[in-house]
Amino acid sequence: MRFWAKIMQDNHLIKDYTCEINGEESRTMKVFKALEESCRQLDLPVPIWLKPNVKDFQKIARTRFRQDSFVESISFDYLEFQVIGEDGEVS
Repeated sequence: MRFWAKIMQDNHLIKDYTCEINGEESRTMKVFKALEESCRQLDLPVPIWLKPNVKDFQKIARTRFRQDSFVESISFDYLEFQVIGEDGEVS
């Protein structure tokens, strides 16, 4: 699976990172691993999945983590995290 994490401020892309997670683990585990890797690469704390984040991600494979999802203060509007390629898809 391929993922894209974007740091957004005032509707502008500040920084982004894409990653690919392969393996036999479940889709959920791949999502968690990708979010952790993305946050590490973007030098961010890993956000907390709140109910609206889970709902959005289940419905449209994308969510926005705002200040309420972070324990620490953030200097941007939100972190957008989305699936950009599922296993088995041809690019």
